[in-house]
Amino acid sequence: MNGNLYVLGICAIGVVLLIALSIVFRGIRIIYEYERGVIFTLGKYSGIRSPGLNIIIPIIQSLRKVDMRIKTADIPRQEVMTKDNIPMLVNAVVYFKVIDPKKAIIEIEDYVFAIRQYTQAALRDVIGNAEMDFVLQERENVAESIKKIVDTETNGWGIDVESIKIQEVELPAEMKRAMAKQAEAERDRRAVIIASQGELSASENLRMAAENLSKSSGALHLRTLQTIRDIAADPSEKIVLFLPSDLGKTMDSLIKPTKE
Repeated sequence: MNGNLYVLGICAIGVVLLIALSIVFRGIRIIYEYERGVIFTLGKYSGIRSPGLNIIIPIIQSLRKVDMRIKTADIPRQEVMTKDNIPMLVNAVVYFKVIDPKKAIIEIEDYVFAIRQYTQAALRDVIGNAEMDFVLQERENVAESIKKIVDTETNGWGIDVESIKIQEVELPAEMKRAMAKQAEAERDRRAVIIASQGELSASENLRMAAENLSKSSGALHLRTLQTIRDIAADPSEKIVLFLPSDLGKTMDSLIKPTKE
């Protein structure tokens, strides 16, 4: 009888020790460097715990970990109507981080979901008040305007919005074709301008060359002879010459000084 009581006592002590050890282990919490712990005592906020080994009182206290690193939230593609009634598909990404763990846990249920939804609404508002050309050319300004709206609201949640990037802006197919035609017409216009500028420059150089040749009586004839020589280099070419009547006099005037 006494032996049975002794065994039962040992078992009871073992059970108590196991329960005590399990309670102790449940009270041990390790918080990483990039995290903070929000402590609640009997349901009430009671402080922030720093990284490292932390001990809480099981059952009485609970701990919620908050990641303090920069996070991203994708804003799914959505159709937005611009101020000039052009529909476009836009998607974006939000970069944010928690700066106040207490507010991030107490003030908002799911701050990631809330930021995503609020950014969607802000994106529609900002693009809806801008024209298509502005949205296409000034993406950074549009994104900065959205960031200011979202950041103002999320400050009360203990969240800081680092930046918002518009990843893609897609126009309707008919608008793409119209813009492609416009770009092609612009390229043709520039090509015509460049060609006309080249012709103007060439004509100016020819005018100057003609003026220089006209100052010498033999220069023009020498130029003519050079042209004839270049053409005669190809034996398949037929050459018809129209020589000026004073060509002989010109050649004599050029040869005589050489003989002297």
